[in-house]
Amino acid sequence: MGGGVIIKPVFDLIAQDSVAAISFYSTVAVFTMSLVSTWRQIKNGVHLNWQLVAFISGGAVAGGILGNYIFELLLSWLADESFVQLIQIGLTIITLVFAFLYSRFDWKNYHFNSVLSYFLAGLLLGFLASLLGIGGGPINVSLLMLLFSIPIKEATVYSLATIFFSQLAKILTITFSVGFARYDLTMLAFVIPAAILGGLLGSKLSNILSPKKVTFVFQCVILLVLVINLYNGWQVFV
Repeated sequence: MGGGVIIKPVFDLIAQDSVAAISFYSTVAVFTMSLVSTWRQIKNGVHLNWQLVAFISGGAVAGGILGNYIFELLLSWLADESFVQLIQIGLTIITLVFAFLYSRFDWKNYHFNSVLSYFLAGLLLGFLASLLGIGGGPINVSLLMLLFSIPIKEATVYSLATIFFSQLAKILTITFSVGFARYDLTMLAFVIPAAILGGLLGSKLSNILSPKKVTFVFQCVILLVLVINLYNGWQVFV
């Protein structure tokens, strides 16, 4: 799914850091997790359409840069960063509802196979992942299954590749723009090892569980994160 969809709202719930810091820590965690999980999945013999990976990832890089640009723009435009947090929460809820409904009901799948469709899908997914700081896993998996008729386990691997490149683009954009001075980098000593462990555990469970059970876990996590986001939104609003 991309751990950021859980990490970001949980960090919001704890509310110990700024919106920018929370998005950064989530980005680093998701980037690390996606790297580890993708490597493990390929090592375990998962076969990928590398043309699909290349063009979706290219779109994700462009979308990641654009998403971070819009995020920084919102922070500079809005005096109260809680408004930015509300925007993130609202868009996250919309994407989670779409992901849940798609996985719950038998929606028609499409069979797009042009490189332009790959690139545009990656662009949208990379933009949302970077803007929301969540990695974008649920919307990635659902949209990839919907547009390209990919089975859920295979879609998770393509999703992880998309997340890796979109978050890499965001980290590089931060490096060459605002820098890291506003973040407590000592947090990364906890975030990165936890993300590595989670990535290894998640990829192992993905190989053990059947597609039906993976779908069930997928839906349960979406519902859990929806509840957390609704609570966070209510707390910010009141």
